[in-house]
Amino acid sequence: MGWMKNEIGLDKCAANHVPLTPLSHLKRAATVFSDKTALIYGDIRLSYSDYHTRVTRLASALVKAGVKPGDVVATLLPNIPAQSEAAFGVPACGAVLNTINIRLDVDTIAYILDHGEASVVICDSQFLPQCMDAIDVMDGPAPLVIEVPDTVAGIKGIGEQQDYEDFLATGDSDFNWIMPTDEWESLALNYTSGTTGRPKGVVYHHRGAYLMTMGTPISWQLPLFPIYLQIVPLFHCNGWNHTWMMPTLGGTVVCCRDITSAAIYDAIADHGVTHFGGAPIVLNLLVNATTRRDFDHTVEVFTAGAPPAPATLAKIGKLGFNVTQVYGLTETYGHVTECIWNADWNTLPGDDQSAIKAQQGVAMPMMDDITVMDEYMAQISKDGTAQGEIMIRGNAVMKGYYKNPEATQKAFAGSYFHSEDIAVQHPNGYMQISDRAKDIIISGGENVSSVEVEAVLMNHPAVNLCAVVAKPDETWGEVPCAFVELKDGATADEAAIIAFARDHLAGFKTPKHVVFQDLPKTSTGKIQKFELRNVAKSV
Repeated sequence: MGWMKNEIGLDKCAANHVPLTPLSHLKRAATVFSDKTALIYGDIRLSYSDYHTRVTRLASALVKAGVKPGDVVATLLPNIPAQSEAAFGVPACGAVLNTINIRLDVDTIAYILDHGEASVVICDSQFLPQCMDAIDVMDGPAPLVIEVPDTVAGIKGIGEQQDYEDFLATGDSDFNWIMPTDEWESLALNYTSGTTGRPKGVVYHHRGAYLMTMGTPISWQLPLFPIYLQIVPLFHCNGWNHTWMMPTLGGTVVCCRDITSAAIYDAIADHGVTHFGGAPIVLNLLVNATTRRDFDHTVEVFTAGAPPAPATLAKIGKLGFNVTQVYGLTETYGHVTECIWNADWNTLPGDDQSAIKAQQGVAMPMMDDITVMDEYMAQISKDGTAQGEIMIRGNAVMKGYYKNPEATQKAFAGSYFHSEDIAVQHPNGYMQISDRAKDIIISGGENVSSVEVEAVLMNHPAVNLCAVVAKPDETWGEVPCAFVELKDGATADEAAIIAFARDHLAGFKTPKHVVFQDLPKTSTGKIQKFELRNVAKSV
């Protein structure tokens, strides 16, 4: 259909069709940007030539260690150079990269190693004890362990496993990368957070990651030679694919092991960081920092993970950061929507601008269709009031859940990926999350958006961070319960917080209980509401 009448001789061949893969970016950069700085970490500087050579040696060493195409190679690493090198080196030997969250418990790490059947684990010395404990309780065969000491952070090697630098030395610098013959081949295996039950293994293909690296520069309006601070953990959606993307632009990645306001301000002031991504909690760190370094340029920020409070967006904009809200999931390689700014909105009051900036927006250019549908998979009214589920279709959607065809089929019902995020859609098509389906509070038959209540509470001058969950109630079924983390030195009591909320919300939306405590968070800064729901039952 749609072909020319005579297609004889117009065949696909090696000259006109190459499988899409993010590996191609580093191969090109090693020539085009050979002397440009690719990675910075402490006193470590790697040019693109150096970076390519180290990645090549890693791929070769893995092959010599017995890794075959399609095998899984896992990492337990923070955002240090070895993690960036593994992003390219593991797939360059034809293997599948499995970056494991460094904050997981031993039992879950063991489950992931077993389920993914990892043949090798590259592990930071700090997390090696947990790794070895996990291997001890695995059901399957134990993987080879490569230890990565971190001299920059002062973390010495334990010395019982093969050292990473020694391992690289076994590899050949002229090794020919094993490139995919089909862009649908598996590139990465990422496990969901597993807040209920066992985590699911999300499988990425080379095509999706490549298109993420080409669509993101358009949306972010990235120039050549950006300086990118690696805040998003590479074990979270492979760092939103930004590490795979940077070689396309000759960009410099500044590795960041520990995410603190001081580390971020230092990187901006010392290295001229121009871009970074991070969850709203990172924005909160910067807003509430007691000490800041001066810088004279605007830093572009992608934020995702949870809808940011408009109050936070209003404050950070005055500090030299331009924040763009994006949205996505592990299943979509990270961000797939963006809140594109309309210059007409510049005349709106500041609070109105911040409210718009908190919207999840519209599909990014590498996606086919992202919209909000009702339970029958019909488009909801774009009136900013009707609610439905965000549905996603496009190339940056996972292959499926590893060894879980039932969950895969359910997620793809109706030829869209079901996000389980509840949202409204405005007349201009911009989506705005109301809540996760499981986080909606149903009080006396009325739906209460925890996101809406949280946005109000974040305007209280004493509140640093908050989360609102459902508390079982004999009369109303459920009522909102607020968990509040106060700013250093600030004071507030339950009555004051409730009164503040009542001034801004309908009565049924106002929290009936307030608990003051540090909020439990994932390694990517998401608040773990499932833990708070358990606490709320006994409040």
